[in-house]
Amino acid sequence: MWQPDGWDARARIGVLTPHGDVGPESELQAMAPDGVRVHAARVPFGAMARGGRIPPTIPLAPIREYPDPPHVDDAARLLAAAPVRSIAFAFTSSGYATGPAAEAELLHRLDAATHGIPVVATCSAAVLALRALGVGELALLDPPWFDQELSGMGAEYFRDQGLEVVFNSPVGLPSNQRSINPGELYDWVREHVSARAEAVFVGGNGMRAVGVIAALEQDLGRPVLTANQVLLWHALHAGGLNVPVHGYGCLFEVQPPLPEE
Repeated sequence: MWQPDGWDARARIGVLTPHGDVGPESELQAMAPDGVRVHAARVPFGAMARGGRIPPTIPLAPIREYPDPPHVDDAARLLAAAPVRSIAFAFTSSGYATGPAAEAELLHRLDAATHGIPVVATCSAAVLALRALGVGELALLDPPWFDQELSGMGAEYFRDQGLEVVFNSPVGLPSNQRSINPGELYDWVREHVSARAEAVFVGGNGMRAVGVIAALEQDLGRPVLTANQVLLWHALHAGGLNVPVHGYGCLFEVQPPLPEE
């Protein structure tokens, strides 16, 4: 008799996203298993204009400023007042630009703001995912609005975590979020990924990417990870949600590694 009204969630996950960016919550909800809902809180991002417009190349200064207090802390605190199981920080580039130690400090700070609701971040989630899959060598591909310097910082982030980056580059596609075409991304990755790479990581939570994961894994014969995919995987486990996700890569078949003693 009654029509679905969205209240029948088994669990809810929060996401902290740049104020004009609809990409992270769109991809997270698309991948989310039945009964898991995604709820966003918006954080001001100095490089993003009305309508989600961004410059062809995003400068480093607003990237580094994005995770600074108070805006992200206030957004996390408000989001944690809702009945969410975990919160995902959907911003790859700040992890690249500030490094693993600063990202860990950010998560520690946000954990205090959320009063115990776990917060996960994209780059550290990617490292956990690569370790869970037993990957040591990866190809790193980034959005076209990341310049070579920022993509190089991403490579250093992963090298600092003991991984070997055998290839890294922004993808050669139009530098506009709305112009990213899954078919063109699929072709570019197939053409440019080194045979030496044991896995592919596509950075950038604002880049349309999760729809090509399964096709690329089948074609390349190796794991394909994306920013929002690893973020959802970690957020589900951090929230105690051991529920299956189908159609978005082999990552969802493995558990996060246990913390080192």
